[in-house]
Amino acid sequence: MACSKLFSGYLPELIDEIIQYFRNDISTLHSCILVNRLWCRLAISLLWEDPFSLIHVQNFRFVEIYLRNLNEDDKAKLNEYGINNNLLLLSSTLFNYPSFIKRLNTHKVGHSIENWLSTLMDNNYDKRRKAAKLVYRLLFKMFIENEGSLYSFEVKMHTISDYKYFNDTMELTLQNPNFTCNIRNLIFYIFIMYGCRNLFPSTNILPFLKFLHSNCNSITSFYFGIFKFEAGNFSSIGNCLSQMIITQQNLKKISFECNDFFYNSFSLLKNSNISNTLKIITFYSIDFNIIISNFKEIFNQFNVLESIHIIYCKSLNSQFVQQMVSVIIPFKLKTLIISEILQVESLQLLLQRFGNDLENFGFNSCDYDFSNKELIQNNINLTLSLIENIKQNLNYLSIEIDFFVHSLNYNTICSIVLQNLGQILPSKLEFLRLGLKIGQNDLKIFLENSKNTFINRLFIRNMYYDINEDILSCIKEFIMKKKRVKYLAIYNIYQDLIDLKGEVNEFKLYDIIIQRYEDFFIQTYDIVNSYL
Repeated sequence: MACSKLFSGYLPELIDEIIQYFRNDISTLHSCILVNRLWCRLAISLLWEDPFSLIHVQNFRFVEIYLRNLNEDDKAKLNEYGINNNLLLLSSTLFNYPSFIKRLNTHKVGHSIENWLSTLMDNNYDKRRKAAKLVYRLLFKMFIENEGSLYSFEVKMHTISDYKYFNDTMELTLQNPNFTCNIRNLIFYIFIMYGCRNLFPSTNILPFLKFLHSNCNSITSFYFGIFKFEAGNFSSIGNCLSQMIITQQNLKKISFECNDFFYNSFSLLKNSNISNTLKIITFYSIDFNIIISNFKEIFNQFNVLESIHIIYCKSLNSQFVQQMVSVIIPFKLKTLIISEILQVESLQLLLQRFGNDLENFGFNSCDYDFSNKELIQNNINLTLSLIENIKQNLNYLSIEIDFFVHSLNYNTICSIVLQNLGQILPSKLEFLRLGLKIGQNDLKIFLENSKNTFINRLFIRNMYYDINEDILSCIKEFIMKKKRVKYLAIYNIYQDLIDLKGEVNEFKLYDIIIQRYEDFFIQTYDIVNSYL
């Protein structure tokens, strides 16, 4: 069949499969638009699956394109706020762009709208806030009316505005189950700054979760992180989330970032249908003391578990490590990012069982007890030894040391890392982040020793500044001219490299893309997004 289509010149299925490979390559997808009608239609659908997540978009014109689909009454509502941009007068578009929506992040939608409005309206905060609320609601209404159907829904609330947008639009979702009934990837994340907790309404959160519980039972990946806030129904929210987990028919991946009702959620995995479907578990900032009593028992019931990821968790002590290594079922530890010093014996025991399978490793010193310098030195040496032993599988590596304790010789610690790291790296790394005091001589040693390693994304946060220490010249000599990275971000105490336009253009000549360190700073849960 494929051969007959090949010779007849009609290849929609094959072309669609080819273009799917370019899903994350925006420039290539734009080029595909120009090939022919078929390529254009397939590429457009991918480009408009989630335009709010296209970080490189600076003018947010896609919001205007969406709003061209509004009826005249809704356009008149926008005009009341002074939004009468001539582009909105165009009543037709080449494609039904709202129908292509597949992935939606509630925080990014609000952020995009606010940035777009900042280019159109004056600095009247109250007026702009009301306009943003209207546009947010109109977009959700548009997606639903044009029969959009979400595959991935990320409900992320960080700010007061996030909550107001959520409460104002969720009734549309509740009234139109087709918009969310096919969700396969659900992220539910609530973080509230302590001083503002009483300002956040939560009236629509519980009805929304109950709605998902009743209408979405085919979720395959579920990430939830909720930090306790002032709400009388907080425990009900936790119970609803827990019940929603165990009623899924094909849940394969789950991520926990919530200590407040983590024990109940984790315990419910016991004797549930999930034991026959769950393949990947991620623990993020979890205190393992909460589940140490039943960890082994529950894990031994997972029949198809493949891997777990441990990120910035607490109480990774000898007692818990012993529980992990004594689990009977086979599984891999693919991510280990530690934020507290472990006893050497505990870490060694963990690595004896799981070290060969590690793909993502991180070492962050921010929460350490610095009173034992010998322990710090032992952990650094053990960390370097670990990297060498797992380098064949290593994809992601992060080494960061925060500089808060004056009694430590940071220059010595960072020199040890830089002088001994380069020669033990694999031939290719997807991502490397270094947050150290970086001097020119130590950097030269590192870059020379790692000359055979290609790093797709290199992030450097230099916590050391000396006018006589020019690390950029080293980067140009060992990285730029030899094209050893694809993406580069460098941030020091005073400046981000991307702000130096001349330097950005110079790197561009060598096909290296400079990115803003903060904008492209990879959140830790993004490390395992490839597994979600």
